[in-house]
Amino acid sequence: MERSNNHLVIMAGGVGSRFWPMSTEDTPKQFIDVLGVGRSLLQLTFDRFEGVCLPENVWILTNKKYADIVHEQLPEVPVGNILLEPCRRNTAPCIAYVSWRIKNINQNANIVVTPSDHVVLNSQEFRRVITSALSFTAETDSIVTLGMKPNRPETGYGYIQADLRVSSARNKELFRVDQFKEKPDLDTAQLYILQNNYFWNAGIFVWSASTIINAFRIYSPSIAKVFDSIRPILGTPDEQNAIDARYPECESISVDYAIMEKAEEIFVFPADFGWSDLGTWGSLLSRSHKDIYGNAVIGQNVSLYDTKNTIVHTKELDKVIVQGLDGFIIAEQNRKLLICKMSEEQRIKQFTGEG
Repeated sequence: MERSNNHLVIMAGGVGSRFWPMSTEDTPKQFIDVLGVGRSLLQLTFDRFEGVCLPENVWILTNKKYADIVHEQLPEVPVGNILLEPCRRNTAPCIAYVSWRIKNINQNANIVVTPSDHVVLNSQEFRRVITSALSFTAETDSIVTLGMKPNRPETGYGYIQADLRVSSARNKELFRVDQFKEKPDLDTAQLYILQNNYFWNAGIFVWSASTIINAFRIYSPSIAKVFDSIRPILGTPDEQNAIDARYPECESISVDYAIMEKAEEIFVFPADFGWSDLGTWGSLLSRSHKDIYGNAVIGQNVSLYDTKNTIVHTKELDKVIVQGLDGFIIAEQNRKLLICKMSEEQRIKQFTGEG
């Protein structure tokens, strides 16, 4: 497998303020240093693919208003590889756009698609899994999706049901997908955990450019028609005008519904590399280093007394003292302060009026 044929697509167009007050509509969570490590989630996503593909083969899909911040955070990525969506149309149209764009310059391209706001704790194992999946898709007309081995009955993720009876002859770690399952209720999630063939759907896909474009032509012909019609313009100075005019014609649909639930040759790669999509403050707490009382602190000079199961994110404050809390979120940024029960964090959007 030629590394020069490997392309990385990072979807970074999401909006919202799940980590308010750090994240806002103007600066969503993928652009902030949620973990307090000096790198944003977008930058950490880029970092973990080091050695898998060349920087000139990295593509960022984002909203027009985030073009400058993407370029600022990832100067290694060519400006021409930052593709700008004129409007939100979910994941299928943006994946189609970049796939047609990549195939225009490399007929043999092999593509990894990943969200920009996930966390991976074991980057070495992550790269091994991705490299193995890329080798498989380079040799076959198959689609690979990564399935995270669940460690709890999670209701916030979709699931992948796999047929574990027989692995692929080409790669013993790959198994055919039986079904994609929607986010379950707690009882259903607990049933999934009791079986060994259900995996969290991480939304990370591997395929060749030819495979995914053919899949769009078969299973989502209306989207394919848009990009087939402007294919000669992609990569030229007229590209953005063409995208601005034609992209809104695309159906707003996820790639899961448009392609994954319909295609035949789909395999899952069960993996375990410390993955989280960091969708909530609770998930950040679960992935952070905690003291013996279950507290996680991101910031300096934070003192906790009689406090447990609480996350404190106060990087800009000189000194913080917290006493007597159990199961709380405390976060400060830009002179804005959040103190909220962890169990009520779904109401933060309601409280702030943002997102």
